[in-house]
Amino acid sequence: MSRNGQDRGRRHDTAILVGQFTMPRGTFFATHWHPVHQLLCSERGLLRIRSEQGTWLLPPALALWIPALVPHATGSEGDAVMRGVYVDPVSCPHIDWRDPTVVAMTPLLRALVEHLDRTDLTPEVRSRAELVLLDELRPVPVTSVAVPQPRDPRARAVAEALRAHPADGRPLAEYGRQVGASARTLARLFVAETGLAFGQWRERLRMQAALPYLAEGLPVESVARRVGYASASSFTAAFHRVVGVTPRQYFPR
Repeated sequence: MSRNGQDRGRRHDTAILVGQFTMPRGTFFATHWHPVHQLLCSERGLLRIRSEQGTWLLPPALALWIPALVPHATGSEGDAVMRGVYVDPVSCPHIDWRDPTVVAMTPLLRALVEHLDRTDLTPEVRSRAELVLLDELRPVPVTSVAVPQPRDPRARAVAEALRAHPADGRPLAEYGRQVGASARTLARLFVAETGLAFGQWRERLRMQAALPYLAEGLPVESVARRVGYASASSFTAAFHRVVGVTPRQYFPR
């Protein structure tokens, strides 16, 4: 059912199949696709999913619907357990999402996934549960936290320095003295090569850097300081602006 062997050990006689994969830190499934729809969710830990449409970091509270035939790569941020729910497109013609779509992993949806992983369900019971699962898919306004990498060596050196130290708040002019380019040149390169103004790019990078800390359960105040914000309120406002929800909505306790 996939090009990289992720479907091993699953049953092939139902409309919805469930697989579970233990993913130690650093596990990575290279770009692949499925002939069926896939709902990816985390049982534990943080998952990173990348496709041409964007990059998503998924905590257990969220899942990602990946339409059939959409190439994507999946990895773990730290130790994680991933659940893959594989859906025959014929069974859900009313779901016509063309791009990967984030959905809320509600308690009911998680219970249905666990229920459909059982091997002792009758066809009638399984069919009813499958219909309820499809009806429970609720999109949430979470934006892909993609941070494009500039190609120019000078802008790339600035980007790599900030990836290593996202809290660094130095202005472009100071970075420019290190890489041999004016602040105006660097600003132009970031817009031309990433599609983002430098301030927007750095803000996205900081949100991406913050997600693993939030997943570990660190207080918002502590995470804010680690990624360069003076207060929890300013960090929360930036997080909502970039991601679409607040940190506590993204990682409910």
